[in-house]
Amino acid sequence: MRLATWNVNSLRSRIDRVEAFLTRHDIDVLAVQETKAREDQLPLMGLQSLGYDVAAVGYHQWNGVAIISRVGLADVEVGFPEMPEFGDPPTAEARAIGATCGGVRIWSLYVPNGRKVDDPHFHYKLDWLARLRASAATWTDGPTALVGDWNIAPTDDDVFDITQFATSTHVTPRERAAFNAFLDDGYVDVVRPHTPEPDSYTYWDYYRQRFERNRGMRIDFVLGSPPLAARVRSAFVDRDERAGKGASDHAPVVVDLAPDGAP
Repeated sequence: MRLATWNVNSLRSRIDRVEAFLTRHDIDVLAVQETKAREDQLPLMGLQSLGYDVAAVGYHQWNGVAIISRVGLADVEVGFPEMPEFGDPPTAEARAIGATCGGVRIWSLYVPNGRKVDDPHFHYKLDWLARLRASAATWTDGPTALVGDWNIAPTDDDVFDITQFATSTHVTPRERAAFNAFLDDGYVDVVRPHTPEPDSYTYWDYYRQRFERNRGMRIDFVLGSPPLAARVRSAFVDRDERAGKGASDHAPVVVDLAPDGAP
């Protein structure tokens, strides 16, 4: 199975790129973040003509997640148990969707940004991650993939210049501890061994040609449970998808899995 994750920064704006990406890389399952649309607004006809089924959740022009699969799409679950809400009044956001695809339980996740340190959204982010961890800790016995935009750079090597982020979110000790807690529970960052520096960044701001100067961050991840991690054979970041006019500010991350039971 070839699994990918991609924050597309509007599925409606980049549907042509998504369809071409799926075909070019022969993707079986694509987890998408920031669809920025309700499900009834999504342009699904082309994906369906390519043989993909789609599960999506979105409530307005912000957030939104989806799973696009040609190897089955079963047991779809919107949000994880006890997922926190945000806003006034508090409401659920479209940040998590799970489905079983080809025998693998896949969660497309768009972790809250946090905005500024100690902003209410920052505390929401930490609570969101803690609640996700509580649920994910019960999923490690089977092949599970927690994939998407985590909005965390867990090490200094995951940003182009740590001094420029000293007072920012994404790199604070509390966020990094929240990320590492998943690793403590047995999940594995399955992409890192296959994407050495400087080819591991997944996000480049549109500001001041940061992509062209490779001034990026690594904030998009595939965390695999032990049974899933044991099946990983290769992985890469498709930097070409960040190039050119109309690109998302994120690049897709692609992981190849051996068949279940293969040596």
